[in-house]
Amino acid sequence: MSLLIRNARIIDPASGLDGLRNLLVNNGQIAALTEANAAISADEEIDASGLWLFPGAVDLAAWLREPGLDHKATLASETRAAAASGITTLCYQPEPGANFDSAAQVKLIDDLNRKLQFANVEVLGNLTKGLKGEQLSNMASLKRAGCVGVTNGQQPFHNLQTLRRAMEYAATHDLTVFIYPSEQALAASGYMHEGEISARLGLPAIPSAAETVAVAQTLALASHTGARVHFCRLSAKLSVRLIRQGKDSGLDISADVAAHQLFLTDVDVVDFNPLCHVMPPLRSARDQEALREGLADGTIDAICSDHQPHEVDAKLAPFQQTAPGISALETLLPLTLRLVEEGVLTLPEALRKVTATPARIIGGKTGRISVGAPADLVLFAPDTLWELDLNTMRSDGKNSPFGGWNFNGAVKRTLLAGKTVFSV
Repeated sequence: MSLLIRNARIIDPASGLDGLRNLLVNNGQIAALTEANAAISADEEIDASGLWLFPGAVDLAAWLREPGLDHKATLASETRAAAASGITTLCYQPEPGANFDSAAQVKLIDDLNRKLQFANVEVLGNLTKGLKGEQLSNMASLKRAGCVGVTNGQQPFHNLQTLRRAMEYAATHDLTVFIYPSEQALAASGYMHEGEISARLGLPAIPSAAETVAVAQTLALASHTGARVHFCRLSAKLSVRLIRQGKDSGLDISADVAAHQLFLTDVDVVDFNPLCHVMPPLRSARDQEALREGLADGTIDAICSDHQPHEVDAKLAPFQQTAPGISALETLLPLTLRLVEEGVLTLPEALRKVTATPARIIGGKTGRISVGAPADLVLFAPDTLWELDLNTMRSDGKNSPFGGWNFNGAVKRTLLAGKTVFSV
């Protein structure tokens, strides 16, 4: 069936389109874009007057847990939460309990998700077997299975020679290497950012140098190997400067930041709040300012959720004993759009950071509104006010420090390949 969305303010950062248009969907694709007063008909029509229509968000970092860690969350619960949050594509991040060494494991995710069809799920394969940082994975097989990149997640490498060989191997197969920059010898015993707050609380801390040293090493190896590298979850001021220099020198690199790093700092840990226990840790206000500046000038390409749902017990312990991570699908768009309210980014720039640019990083065809593109779309009510209630979050993980925050604008309908997967 064909679907016509009338009178929407269509915002497509990829093309620069921003205006009132009609959009026709047919066979899961965008079939036409016309002026708002154009005569056109379809099997079903939606009057979107007063609403924005933009591409579904592409989230570069979601820890979806299933199979292996189903007690924390499932593909069904998290892809359903993504649809309700305006996210139509999720990148599945491997972790020790749920990772991807073989094509069969990737196919299992595809089969499970095909039965659900709430969101696209793209898989990042293992860079090393079992993420143990020692033996290289079969990257050729993982690419044939459809992996959009390879990573070792937050697990360390045995040594830099292993990382070098892995990057060389990935380059031969035209695979992007997703790197979590962290020098384990500097970071392993810490739980929060090293600074005045950690000293006052007496918590073992992680210096920002743990990240920046790893960024510098990886940039040197990227130059040496010619690998395409994406830096995941930047948190430190000097890291932003190093990435900027790397781009200026012509390296094929990109970078993202987790949305929570743009609104929280180490001050939010002052009461030992376990919901603010994240990796990399929340850093200083100066670091946060540099992250925002890096977004504005294009040094940081994308904003992601870094969604890590946990069972309740995982956060019910002294700070050091709690599991790091935030349940963040439902705050990705709201926090990104708050950057517009605060004057950090324009509306097209903010939407680009969660649509067209992350889609480009994974080589996807989504994240844009153009004839022939997949009809992965979001209808958004910009004037709706709402409050995040942890008890009513759709994710199985309720571990968010943003409970009680008020946000402007809400998702009214999400389309995946032209089919409504969420509506209110």
